[in-house]
Amino acid sequence: MPLDLPRPALRPDAPAADEIRRRLEHARTTRIAQLKALDETGQRPDDHLMSHQKDAIRRALKEIDEAFARLRDGTYGTCLGCSKPVPPERLEILPHTRHCVACQSRAA
Repeated sequence: MPLDLPRPALRPDAPAADEIRRRLEHARTTRIAQLKALDETGQRPDDHLMSHQKDAIRRALKEIDEAFARLRDGTYGTCLGCSKPVPPERLEILPHTRHCVACQSRAA
């Protein structure tokens, strides 16, 4: 007997899945371009600032990939900390966020 569990639907106030994908793709494309630009500038071995910038961009790319996975499994837009909906305004600004503002503040 297959287990066909329904996937949670996107909230009515949430943007459509196509719009979310577009925002995430834009965020990914932007980060990849930033990483490429940093690589093209040429990094000295002792350039710690550039190294930190690259690490931050790679972390953001990982978070974007995780957001795509949450979109696929139906949990996109739900805070991983408190399980409450992340406000659409926050998702518009930071489409790959995993937490609402309150949980993000506690995590920082």
